[in-house]
Amino acid sequence: MKLLKTTGIVSALALVAFSCGGSADTVETKDAQEVAAGSGQTLSLDHSTSKVNWRGYKPTGQHYGIIPITGGELTVEGNEITAGNFTFDITALEIHDMEKSDENHTKLWNHLQSDDFFDATNYPEAKFEVTEIISYGSGNLVEDKEEFASDNTPKSASELAPDSPTHWISGNLTMRGTTKNIKFPARISVDNNAVTAHAGFNIDRTEWGLSYGDEAGVANKAADRFIYNSVSVEFDIKAN
Repeated sequence: MKLLKTTGIVSALALVAFSCGGSADTVETKDAQEVAAGSGQTLSLDHSTSKVNWRGYKPTGQHYGIIPITGGELTVEGNEITAGNFTFDITALEIHDMEKSDENHTKLWNHLQSDDFFDATNYPEAKFEVTEIISYGSGNLVEDKEEFASDNTPKSASELAPDSPTHWISGNLTMRGTTKNIKFPARISVDNNAVTAHAGFNIDRTEWGLSYGDEAGVANKAADRFIYNSVSVEFDIKAN
């Protein structure tokens, strides 16, 4: 485990007044929760600067890129955010570790769009909806999952978490027709009706049915012939 330092609430932000309870000491995934009903001013997400970064791992390499955010909004009342959501376009997923002219780029993109992974024909969009945000405590920890060791072991949760997080965000993530609630640390600020947020964490892709080449088999691990279940996700969000 790695202790994450905090610097206090940014701009007197006490994000989301709709909940002050619940656990706030670890990254976790659980069943879908009730979406927050917000009040106050609605701010639109800046699509030109808001994005979702992704990184997948296998023992022999890594692939990474972005998924564009195509819609969404945050609801702000005073210095508090009371709700939020955003959608991202799976069919516009980008791969940044190889050139588009590389035939392997096309093969990988088509494979990610296929039923083996996102099944984008049937589920072209993914969505995140805020259910709870609470202050990050000075004694909070991010617990790292033990991963199978290789030259490309996934980044740990504590490594992905932002410096000086201010809050824990919980929200329903819907992909491939499945909705799960995820919780992760984030650094958030509000200034002059502008909100910025950065977060980094891992998800287990198999929770959403993206199970191709998973690491369950001992034989596959011995032969390094699997894809890690952990996928690194980073949100960069701006709303005006």
